[in-house]
Amino acid sequence: MSQYSVLMSVYKKEEVMNLRTSVESMMNQTLPPDDFVLYCDGTLTDELYQEIERLRLRYPILNVVYNDVSLGLGKALNNAISYCKNDIIARMDSDDIAKPDRMENQMTAFIKYSADIVSAPVEEFSGSTDNIISVKNLPETDEEIKEYSKRRNPFNHPCTCFRKHQVYMAGGYKDFPYFEDYYLWIRMLSGGCKGYNIQKPLLYMRSGKDMYKRRGGMKYTKSALKFRRKMLKMKYCSVFDFLLSSCGHILMGLSPNRLRMKMYSDVLRK
Repeated sequence: MSQYSVLMSVYKKEEVMNLRTSVESMMNQTLPPDDFVLYCDGTLTDELYQEIERLRLRYPILNVVYNDVSLGLGKALNNAISYCKNDIIARMDSDDIAKPDRMENQMTAFIKYSADIVSAPVEEFSGSTDNIISVKNLPETDEEIKEYSKRRNPFNHPCTCFRKHQVYMAGGYKDFPYFEDYYLWIRMLSGGCKGYNIQKPLLYMRSGKDMYKRRGGMKYTKSALKFRRKMLKMKYCSVFDFLLSSCGHILMGLSPNRLRMKMYSDVLRK
């Protein structure tokens, strides 16, 4: 098993150089893809359109899907999945950088562990990949993943691969702001899917103040509490898990951005 599709969504605020570097990092894998779906979520800038055309001419496998109306991440990915030719799909964000052996490691793990979802730790960086701020580690085995997922997201979405047919069986991505991926994972896991997390970083994830800012504020906190209530209603977690996670979201969401950054680096990335 060596064939897989790359799934990437891009929107108008993305920087041209970040998009180029991200696409190149997946095209230049030691185990390269034979299918790459780039989904344009809404109207983009002229500079991005020009860069996408250059990339399309350079890489014949790049399948560019244009959608003039921005749907948001969940709906955009749901639409984009239908264009992927292979059952194994590798998620990739348009501003991150995959390490050269990411896919070789993940495709091996699918076979070795009979997995349906495979992810790995990511190294969060600011400015340059030489400036690593923190490492977002994850539990390894399926049993550990399922226990961990009751309180925290068990996979790093930009570095996750999954089986397309299992995503469809779980109902696909839902429009759940900030938690589109987490909600998909718990539905897949509760439906019998097996997860595995490789225990070495396979992706550089762009970080900085803006990233932490998106994880705070009243809008984020309300969505987080709504998601936790959904988990409780599904009986996916206990009341204790619900209360503990909800308190954490309130504390993190309503804290000043500088304090939130420190809590992420000193506590949540340990």
